[in-house]
Formats: sequence, structure tokens, C-alpha cells
Amino acid sequence: MSKKLEGNGLWESSRIIIPEHKEAYLKLMQDRQRRGKPELDDQEVQLIEQALIDSYNSRTIVSITVFSPFDDEELTGVVTSINTARREVKLSRGQDDFSWIKLEDIVSTG
Repeated sequence: MSKKLEGNGLWESSRIIIPEHKEAYLKLMQDRQRRGKPELDDQEVQLIEQALIDSYNSRTIVSITVFSPFDDEELTGVVTSINTARREVKLSRGQDDFSWIKLEDIVSTG
């Protein structure tokens, strides 16, 4: 008799993975790589805010690092607007190329 038909061989030889299970497994593996947002102390927050204000006042280029759960994003541009009510800054990287960035998502400036 074939070994596949003995013991647990019957079930072992008939395994299949449906696409829904594969997607769920890949999502689980990706979620395990997720990392937490670093806590900034008051002095770091003040340095970040000062760099943004300097860029806004003198129209100089500033580099900022924006937090992402998987990989931080480095953005470079000029701060053209500061919205204090929504706690966001508008970073212009060229003509018609800008992003609104929340202050709490900025982890460092360069």
C-alpha cells in the first residue's frame, strides 16, 4: 500500500492553499513588521518646529523625515504654508507639487 494512504498521509497529500488564506497570511506577516511611532521629547519638537518656521520665513529648503509604520519617508522642499488649527504644514517641492504634512508625523528635520 502507498505511504500516502497510511496514517496522516491521506490528509497531508491533499493540502491546498486557497487565495484568501494566502492573502491573509501575507497580510499577517506584513503586520508583524509594523513598528511603533517614536516618542519625541519637547526639545526635539521645538527644534523641528523652529526649522519649519525658518523655512517658512526665509523660503529656504528643509529636509524632513515623515513617520510611516513600515519605512520612514524623506521629503525635501520649502514650507509655504502653516495651518496651526489643523497642525499641518504645506511642503512645496516644485511648481504644482506639494504635500500637507501633519506635525505629529514629522520625526526629524535635516
